[in-house]
Amino acid sequence: MRYCFIRFPGGKSKALTLSYDDGCIHDRKLIETLNRYNIKTTLNVNSGFMAHQGDEWHLTAEELGKLAESGGHEIAVHGAHHIAPGKASAVNGIADILDCRRDLERAYGKIIRGMAYPDTGITAMTAGVSKKQIKTYIKSLGIVYSRTLGADNDSFSLPEDWFEWIPTAHHINPMLMTYLDKFLNAEPRNNYIAHQNSQLFYLWGHSFEYENNKNWDLLEEFCKKAGNRDDIWYATNIEIYDYVEAFRSLRFSVDNNLVYNPSLFTVWFTEDSELFSIKPGQTLKIS
Repeated sequence: MRYCFIRFPGGKSKALTLSYDDGCIHDRKLIETLNRYNIKTTLNVNSGFMAHQGDEWHLTAEELGKLAESGGHEIAVHGAHHIAPGKASAVNGIADILDCRRDLERAYGKIIRGMAYPDTGITAMTAGVSKKQIKTYIKSLGIVYSRTLGADNDSFSLPEDWFEWIPTAHHINPMLMTYLDKFLNAEPRNNYIAHQNSQLFYLWGHSFEYENNKNWDLLEEFCKKAGNRDDIWYATNIEIYDYVEAFRSLRFSVDNNLVYNPSLFTVWFTEDSELFSIKPGQTLKIS
């Protein structure tokens, strides 16, 4: 029996991704800080609230686009009007997500596939719809993942369900730096062969919380410790999704001596602690 584990680009066993909501003016300082440490985030945007004349709190679509491009960040759906799908009818939930996706794609000329649930998302179900129904309709709207909330933990695991993607921690979590130290100090390759899985740290929040709480130093501390490291892959949410799905698409022979990569990504993985990489379209013989 062989144990096979994903490794991130370059053979790395750790990845870091962030997710920040609402597209407000404080994203300027957030992005400036992240860019200095080569950390990537996904910016979850309410298209119906993007700045218009007289709005001094939200960013314009143009400025959001420039901020995203400055560090290779992702723009994702957050509902046109920030409606919690668990508290809305299916019709209203669908309309809010579809309108947001359409608006963002028109604004940026890109296919938008990611999302963070607005407000209480799928943690409070009061409108007679189920989690299963919501996940089904957002998938049908072309969304491939959606971040949820409410279960901070230090497992650093990849999501089993892309439509209920649980982050590691909100940045106000008092255990944040403890979690980060555990993540940074972990050496999966030193674990027992069956426990050498890769690890993902996922931080989320709102940039205005740093401003309201006057604790931008927390972001600086986090980034200084977590950023600019050779052993971490820094990626957006959609980059994590695409790469993990490429790994999951690998096709192995019955005896695990051959593997085929049908994806468009070079994929890294270990087989019984030995590191391999396989190019798009390649069939690789594993000795």
